[in-house]
Amino acid sequence: MGRALYGPGGFYLRERPHRHFRTSVHASPVFGRAVARLLGEVDERLGRPPLIEFVDMGAGDGLLAAQVLAGAPADLAGRLRVTAVDLSSRPEGLDERIRWADAVPDGVTGLIFANEWLDNVPVDVAEWTEEGPRLVLVDPATGAERLTDLDERDREWLARWWPEGERAEIGWPREEAWSGLIGGLAAGMAVAVDYAHVRSDRPPLGTLAGYRDGSWVPPVPDGSCDLTAHVAMDSCAGTLTTQREALLRLGVRGERPPLDQAATDPAGYLRALAAASEAAELIDREGLGAFGWLSWIR
Repeated sequence: MGRALYGPGGFYLRERPHRHFRTSVHASPVFGRAVARLLGEVDERLGRPPLIEFVDMGAGDGLLAAQVLAGAPADLAGRLRVTAVDLSSRPEGLDERIRWADAVPDGVTGLIFANEWLDNVPVDVAEWTEEGPRLVLVDPATGAERLTDLDERDREWLARWWPEGERAEIGWPREEAWSGLIGGLAAGMAVAVDYAHVRSDRPPLGTLAGYRDGSWVPPVPDGSCDLTAHVAMDSCAGTLTTQREALLRLGVRGERPPLDQAATDPAGYLRALAAASEAAELIDREGLGAFGWLSWIR
């Protein structure tokens, strides 16, 4: 999975994610404005330091970084340094004020935000057999599978966090990735937003999937498609809530404008209605609103 996504010629080194799947960032600028408000809260809690940073982890096309930069109030914007982190090349036309890097800067003071990043941190898959869980190996050329033995660390993680089912994604690499991310935080907050599940509600068949051009494809690790699996977020350090709850707290409501506005200000009514529809999608309990929001404060 790692080679298919990030190795030479890997999917994420040559493709922009938004061409293949849609995230909250691309669903509506309401999301970016909410993240900008969260950055403002972090700035206030830190006492408005001379330098406040926003780091967009797994930035893709850099849209979230650009939205946060555009949405920052003047006082904050004058002290703000924005870094977009991604292994792909810098997108053409990205605001020159946004730094582009392949790793999180050391000692960040501010907000590190990872939207749909953890689900693309490579993991192995286990399958339960009569002898217990075993490691699934896949031939990239054919998609054929075979089973082999798990190592001790894999078995220990499964026993603690995903002890039963038919298939499971072994999540300790994501714990390590998240720990590394929050380790780069000197002061402020780190947030990861993703498809999530917890031990009491693990999907019995696992969640590994492939996507290309907006459609599901078999998750064969040949570099031709995105490979993603939902995140066992309860195994990662921090406080876990849902996107719905997080965005509601940040003022995202999705409430329709008053109907009488349609008569007095038709154009304004239509704009407000469109914005409400976008906001409602972001907090939908059965959709994006069900995503996990994992936060760590230092």
